[in-house]
Amino acid sequence: MIEIETKLKGWGNSIGLVIPKDMITKNDLKLRQRVKVIIKPVKVLKVRDLFGKFKNIKKPTDQIMREIDKDLDSKFF
Repeated sequence: MIEIETKLKGWGNSIGLVIPKDMITKNDLKLRQRVKVIIKPVKVLKVRDLFGKFKNIKKPTDQIMREIDKDLDSKFF
């Protein structure tokens, strides 16, 4: 099974997608071969979607950053 992220392209009145050549070679795909495609749109996170979501945080930013650093240090070192 191949899992890739790609952009849809317009061809006339249709929409198509491009499968990268390395994936075609790796999976031995041939022209006109039937394949099953499962479409799952990728949600792009935008800053404006987050605006106002964190109103109830009472800790100062520098304290939050120290806690994050401490958590990361304990996981990797």
